[in-house]
Amino acid sequence: MIKKLLNPLFIFHLVFVGLILVGKLPRELVLYETGLLVLYFLFASVEDGLIFFVRSIPLFIAIPLTANYDNLNQWRILAIILFLKWIFTWETWHYVGTALILFLRKPWLVVKEFPWSTILKVLFWLSLLSLLYAPDKIEGLKRIIYFFNAGLIGIVISFPARSEAFIKRLIKNITIPVIIVVLVGVAQVVATYFMDIYQFMRVWGEGIQMREFGTMWSYIATHVGNTWFAYFGDQLSLRVFSLFPDSHSFPIFLLLGLPAFFAWTLIKPLGQAAKMRDMLFTRGKIAVLWIPLIFLMLILSGTRGIWAGGVAMVFWVILALVYMRHTKAGRAHINIFNYLSYYLVIFFLLFAVAYPILASPQFLVSKGNSLLMEQRLRSILDFNETSIKQRLEIWNKSLVSIKHNPLVGIGIGNFPVVLGQNIQLSKAGSSAHNIYLQVAAEMGLPALLAFIWFLWLVLKRTYDRFVKSSEPIYQAYFGGLLITLPWVLVYLMTDVAIFDERALLLCVATLAIVATRPHVHG
Repeated sequence: MIKKLLNPLFIFHLVFVGLILVGKLPRELVLYETGLLVLYFLFASVEDGLIFFVRSIPLFIAIPLTANYDNLNQWRILAIILFLKWIFTWETWHYVGTALILFLRKPWLVVKEFPWSTILKVLFWLSLLSLLYAPDKIEGLKRIIYFFNAGLIGIVISFPARSEAFIKRLIKNITIPVIIVVLVGVAQVVATYFMDIYQFMRVWGEGIQMREFGTMWSYIATHVGNTWFAYFGDQLSLRVFSLFPDSHSFPIFLLLGLPAFFAWTLIKPLGQAAKMRDMLFTRGKIAVLWIPLIFLMLILSGTRGIWAGGVAMVFWVILALVYMRHTKAGRAHINIFNYLSYYLVIFFLLFAVAYPILASPQFLVSKGNSLLMEQRLRSILDFNETSIKQRLEIWNKSLVSIKHNPLVGIGIGNFPVVLGQNIQLSKAGSSAHNIYLQVAAEMGLPALLAFIWFLWLVLKRTYDRFVKSSEPIYQAYFGGLLITLPWVLVYLMTDVAIFDERALLLCVATLAIVATRPHVHG
């Protein structure tokens, strides 16, 4: 009976959240709906709970507990429940006990067998060490708890007893939240032609985002600053952000979700991998049309780092293909990766579609000319452009801070101190605008080295899973991830938006899928 509730309850949650966000239902009902979700997660299987959780990543909203504390998100409670349900099972304790015995007898084998967990533990201890000299230890501790809370889902997903059937099911279900945020993004673009900028800010800043994230974020978005618009003189254009707090985390979410669409829609073409021509002329599912729409949303986010990352991926694909041929990867896998990389052509072609959209008179204001997109593209290499100039200044201050605090940093969660700002401004986007500099500035150079080593292991594991996979769904997913994951890592040289809860949760789920070694039966 409980198993049959997954889809009806998800539909209820989708409709309920939609009505809350548009103001048709009072926020106070969120507390009761959260109680209903807690009951479901307590009685449903862990795997059904995980499916519901991943589907709902962009739909989890803040719970208005009190007038002064209304930003605790639903996912934080549900992630803990899933973890506790998982850990209190005989199967889990049996696995943990076996691993503990192995560690006591041959600890070097545990490090060799589970390098990811070893490095993550190192990062955890380094983050605690950084708190010793942190100006605000409470804020740093909150950040550690936040990352740990999100990481619980990854632990549960990557449990070795997960079956192949579940992992395939999970991959396909990642498409659902991506479809939801893409549709909201399209609706957002359409809305710009029916309201002025002040109406838009009332609807999204004071309305939808307040109900989604709480009053603190609403105040920041409407009074401190946001990334929702591109400005060039009197010209103004929407940077699509959908259900996200900014236009930076939105495209990261799309990139992490894109491989799931490859896995869902391209199974048939990939079955013809013996010859490239056969793949190109074999039609996938009609749902493949979501892929160009996702690319269009990436462009309309107006995030120049994402645009530049697309160019970088052309060179990355060439290097990857050279490496595959050098290591004598199977011809079928080389063809598949080559085939998937052709979708980058669609990304670049869609700039021609995005151009008239960005040039059109949004917010009921005509534009003096249609060069906004062209100017924004040129600004990528304009070091005098305000945004880039500010980033360069921030990077310089970050390097100075790293020089003064090379071993333990300024303290995790304390980056605004580097810029001489109030630590609370971290919620308003005060960051190094470079995840690698941020890690080094907050936690020291040893943490940066551990972080880079972790990313290298992730890319290596993704590559290994791709070249060793014989099933089209895995070939499509991990082959696609070999393109989109480096894309995200390149973009993170200009931002730290992966720390946004929605992008972070999908990132954790994605890394957990990469880490899994599922049983064939289960």
